[in-house]
Amino acid sequence: MNVGTHPTHENSPPGTVLTSPPDGSPVDRATEAARRVVDALLRTDRGNANLERVAEELNSIAEHLEEHAPAVAERLIDMWNGEGVTRHDPVTGPENALAPPVVLEGLSDGSVRGTVTLTIPYQGPPGHVHGGVSALLLDHVLGVANAWGGKAGMTAQLSTRYHRPTPLFEPLTLTGKLMSVDGRKITTVGDIRTADGQVCVSVEGLFVDKTVPRPR
Repeated sequence: MNVGTHPTHENSPPGTVLTSPPDGSPVDRATEAARRVVDALLRTDRGNANLERVAEELNSIAEHLEEHAPAVAERLIDMWNGEGVTRHDPVTGPENALAPPVVLEGLSDGSVRGTVTLTIPYQGPPGHVHGGVSALLLDHVLGVANAWGGKAGMTAQLSTRYHRPTPLFEPLTLTGKLMSVDGRKITTVGDIRTADGQVCVSVEGLFVDKTVPRPR
């Protein structure tokens, strides 16, 4: 993330949206449709007589998209060209069908917050969120919190505590806040809570002030 052009709590008002929300563009609508397909496939009757036809149609769509896709190296350059608010990451990216997606905003106290309702594609224990998905979400939230705090870094360590199962199909609040900077070391904390404020997962992350060069 390019902190030099990213909004921070020192130069932007509270409530600033720090991620790339869906904008109704064709690619966003197509990606949302793909999310519906993934969810529907997990819920459909395995004996559905039309699944063979569904497979044929989905393969046809995939072939069409692949025919119009640039080389991977070229696409990576395009993805990382800009101010650094990505539309393609697996947590907040509206162009990524793996993402819920989460929309995060910056608050006046230096923290970031977002709300999301996760469904069957993110299931681990019956009716609850996979622990690895929770860690993925919080790792990204902490990265956005670092940028809102005016810093950027790579994850060096993520200490995750699971307090209780995280429910699917219910609004969850994700928060993160940069707590301290010691040289190149950045310490950031965050959690996932239910609508009534119960902490499901909490995390403390150690980040190192270093970035991977962008494709050029």
